[in-house]
Amino acid sequence: MPLGRGSRSPWAASPPTPETDPWGTALSGPAKRVTIRDVAKHAGVSVATVSRTLAGDYPVQPSTRHKVLRAVRELDYVPNAQARALSVASPGAVAIVVGSVDMPYYAYIAQGVEEQAAAERRLCLICTTGGDKERELTIVQMMREQRAEAVILVGSVVVDDDYRERMTRYAHGLDSSGSRLVLCGRPPLGEGVPALTVGFDNTGGAHAVTAHLLSAGHRRILYLGLRPGHSTSDSRVAGYRSALDDHGIPRDPALEVPCGFDRSSGYAAMKQRLAAGHDDFTAVFAATDVIAAGAVQAIHEHGLSVPDDVSVVGYDDVPPAEDIGLTTVHLPHAELGRAAVRLALSGKDPLVEPPLTLGTHIVVRQSVRRLRSAP
Repeated sequence: MPLGRGSRSPWAASPPTPETDPWGTALSGPAKRVTIRDVAKHAGVSVATVSRTLAGDYPVQPSTRHKVLRAVRELDYVPNAQARALSVASPGAVAIVVGSVDMPYYAYIAQGVEEQAAAERRLCLICTTGGDKERELTIVQMMREQRAEAVILVGSVVVDDDYRERMTRYAHGLDSSGSRLVLCGRPPLGEGVPALTVGFDNTGGAHAVTAHLLSAGHRRILYLGLRPGHSTSDSRVAGYRSALDDHGIPRDPALEVPCGFDRSSGYAAMKQRLAAGHDDFTAVFAATDVIAAGAVQAIHEHGLSVPDDVSVVGYDDVPPAEDIGLTTVHLPHAELGRAAVRLALSGKDPLVEPPLTLGTHIVVRQSVRRLRSAP
């Protein structure tokens, strides 16, 4: 029932009436039931601290939380759920900002964020940008106004001077309001910016899967997914190039093909390349598994087979990688999301906390053929 004018909030620390305590717990008989004031007195803390501890919507020291919960058990205090539901929501939400929820890469990380937020008794808000930097900046500002406890930005972004300046300003604004900005799967904004970073060895994974092709005898490896300035693409192509360098294979810019990070782009780019002839490469490193899926479709439509005619590898280990037998780089998606939430709520200083980097590994399936001439 809504509170009328002059009514007290069910969370208010007002003296109990003979019928109910401040949380709306009904009293039976002449003896009063335990109130929130009784718990506060027993634990040696304020009524507000008890409310925050029981609601789980505000940081409380572990020792204080232990004292409050012990008092609750010893006094057998039971809050009234209906009264608590009528209270005004307090800050404590964890917001995750992704490009899209229909891409497995984002969806799996978001799942990890939601799972950890639930474990921490936080509400999880999922926001999408469609890859629009302006929308991402607007969402971050909105989350500050809504007093979100943490804002987690996921995935790649093209960072220009304007974006960096504005996001740096927003990071300071979040920090001053007690919130935390977490960059998940993207590089730090720079020294002096109060933002935590959680990522994975993007370059190392690309190096490893390229080296896997090289060890199978492939020397002309097409990189499909070049997007200059795009942080994820830049780090993956860097791993591709460094593997070629380490094996003494000359780089050929003509083998680095621009392509969006979706299936239709992979299909179109590969179809165009095959129409111009495929004799100049024996293998394809697709920057994502969904690019690889589009490329495989185009290869099959061209009358070729994978891996007999062309070997293909991907990156991310998301559907449809297993379905098409794609060798790829596995990312710990869910753990990235969980780690981002844990770090955001840890209370660690973002100005001194080093980036947290999780490992990657290759998943070998059936999409790579060893060349007969391979050593």
